[in-house]
Amino acid sequence: MVLIQPNHPGAMTLGALGFFPLELPVILLALMAVSGRGRVLRVVLVTLLVAGAVLKAADLAMFSAFGRPFDLVTDLPLILSGWELGRGALGVGLAVLAGFGGAVILGALIAALWWATGVWTGFGLRWAGAVALVFAGLAMADGLRAVQLPGAAFTTRLALERVEAVRRTLDDLARFELAAEQDPYTGREALFGRLGGRDVRIVFVESYGRASFDVPAYAETHLATLRGAEGPLLQAGLAVRSGWLTSPISGGQSWLAHGTLASGLRIDGQSRYGAMLASPRRTLFHLAREAGYRTVAVAPGITRDWPEGQRLGFGRIHAAGDLGYRGPAFDWVTVPDQFTLAAADRLMAAVEGPSLAQITLLSSHAPWVPVPRMLPWDSLGDGSGFAAQVEGGETPESVWSDTALIQDAYRRSIDYALQAVTADAARPRARPPLTIVLGDHQPAPFVAQGASRDVPVHLIGPPEVLALFDGWGWTPGFVPDADLAAWPMESFRDRFLDAVSPAAPG
Repeated sequence: MVLIQPNHPGAMTLGALGFFPLELPVILLALMAVSGRGRVLRVVLVTLLVAGAVLKAADLAMFSAFGRPFDLVTDLPLILSGWELGRGALGVGLAVLAGFGGAVILGALIAALWWATGVWTGFGLRWAGAVALVFAGLAMADGLRAVQLPGAAFTTRLALERVEAVRRTLDDLARFELAAEQDPYTGREALFGRLGGRDVRIVFVESYGRASFDVPAYAETHLATLRGAEGPLLQAGLAVRSGWLTSPISGGQSWLAHGTLASGLRIDGQSRYGAMLASPRRTLFHLAREAGYRTVAVAPGITRDWPEGQRLGFGRIHAAGDLGYRGPAFDWVTVPDQFTLAAADRLMAAVEGPSLAQITLLSSHAPWVPVPRMLPWDSLGDGSGFAAQVEGGETPESVWSDTALIQDAYRRSIDYALQAVTADAARPRARPPLTIVLGDHQPAPFVAQGASRDVPVHLIGPPEVLALFDGWGWTPGFVPDADLAAWPMESFRDRFLDAVSPAAPG
């Protein structure tokens, strides 16, 4: 079973049990050949087989959550993140129980493989010939079509693919480090000059992807909310244009999308992220600071030290504890989106001079329960009023037992985030900022119900400011044309800088 264990959700079918692993006769014959002196061979075989089983399980988890296989070079740090998410979705008790169950299964697998390899070494060489004849006969029968013996060296192929993947990752990282050293905007003058000192806000909506437009169960709710928000914005003297970006990720690791947008480099793994931070690459925030802007991160998801923030170019960082929120957490979500946006307004008002802010919203982060509800803006106070929404609300344990319930919770959480961000954009301000609202990535594949990595992006601002982006060809309003070409997310930085800056000399 270890040899034919699937590593992809799509391979978990009864038909997969019919595959005959071509490694099996080689392993059995080798064990019989060494007879009772095969302890070293057994240790090697058990180690390799267990490692293969763990790698396939990791692949299965990564395909389910992020739509890609496990990367030995970049994904090891995700183990802690996976534990934290599991603890949030299942509760500490069930998460510990699941971890203990996994350890028991792993121990049982090691014991079973050790026993089985010991049994086959006991047959000795006198049986090796007979076994070889049996396999040869089956192969001949298959060739004569008398017996169907489907065969696949799946485990061996997977191991070779992983060796090749490690090599490709290391080569790719070397090329990435070289690209990060080069930046056409370093030293360029008058960046952001066409904005006339207007504030800019980049608002990331967690797990907001193309599914909100393409999946009927989501689109019915989300499109109504977006279209309904256009009227109040028009009354506030603002316009909206929308397009598509292709995120480097799906399912999670939002900071990689944030880094991609800021750096203008495709960052689809932790190694690239680290290489970008260690390079002289100037992010959008570095360049804004050099142009006289104050750069601010409003980051309710940050609850620990975050040295990466300064390396990303933020001059001021407002983490979860800095927002003045005294209400309850919504499970994993530390601060509901409406309060985050209100706190950002309050904090930004204290900044002298033009500012570029990144605001990260969390309410649509898995496990998507309990879902907040909008409160009157003038009654937010310190957030204590949200307590009634948490008490007696849905729990991850009650929702995550059913895929349909999970998808519905996702639908409602995204709708809340869209209500919050559009209502905030329409609030009266003496000089409205240019607001860029976008998703960081699609949700997990079983929630997104599709393989696309596209996310929507909306520009909100006075018509004369949005006129700077006339050349982009984006769709007026909140609903981008379905046929509009999606840009790679890493291309946004340079396109944006070209639009808001005077043309470079020469």
